[in-house]
Amino acid sequence: MRDRIRVLFLDRDGTINKDLGTYVATREDFVLIERADEAIATARAAGFRIVIITNQAGIARGIVTPGQVEDVNLYLNELLSLKETYFDRCYYCPSHPKYPHPEYDHFIDCRKPSPRMVEQAIEDFRAEGFEVDLGSSFFIGDKVIDVECGLRAGLRPILVRTGHNEEELCLRQGVMPEHVADDLYQAVTGYILPSVNR
Repeated sequence: MRDRIRVLFLDRDGTINKDLGTYVATREDFVLIERADEAIATARAAGFRIVIITNQAGIARGIVTPGQVEDVNLYLNELLSLKETYFDRCYYCPSHPKYPHPEYDHFIDCRKPSPRMVEQAIEDFRAEGFEVDLGSSFFIGDKVIDVECGLRAGLRPILVRTGHNEEELCLRQGVMPEHVADDLYQAVTGYILPSVNR
């Protein structure tokens, strides 16, 4: 029998780090949102696994390389290590429907709001002997596509007001998160932990 685990699925740009209006290509471009590192450390201390789910269409557009995306992710874990924490894994989609690319087009089905990257993470945990408890797992992001991805994956979606803050767009499109928080720290400490510890 597999051990059941809770997972916090996180969008990256606009949720963990500041969205600068362009693709994050270097470590210098990567600026943590205030207390995002504390939020991740707090969630991990509460027993959550941390998985990043991010669209990185800058790869298909030729703006960033997979190596740059992976180096920025490495840098994030270096920053998180200062809080004695880390994320478990990151899944990113390099494709974009408006920018065809022969090397990346076959990944297009993984692009959020598709739940494919979440499903892959769940499959990978299962291969390691863990079963993700969907009812106690969350997806946090700053866009409608993050909320929709979480809903389609059977997770509990939370919208944060950092980054793009698409609260109004969620209302207009009828894609409703379970909760809206000012930022990642408030989402974790003000909503997730109280809800799972009831």
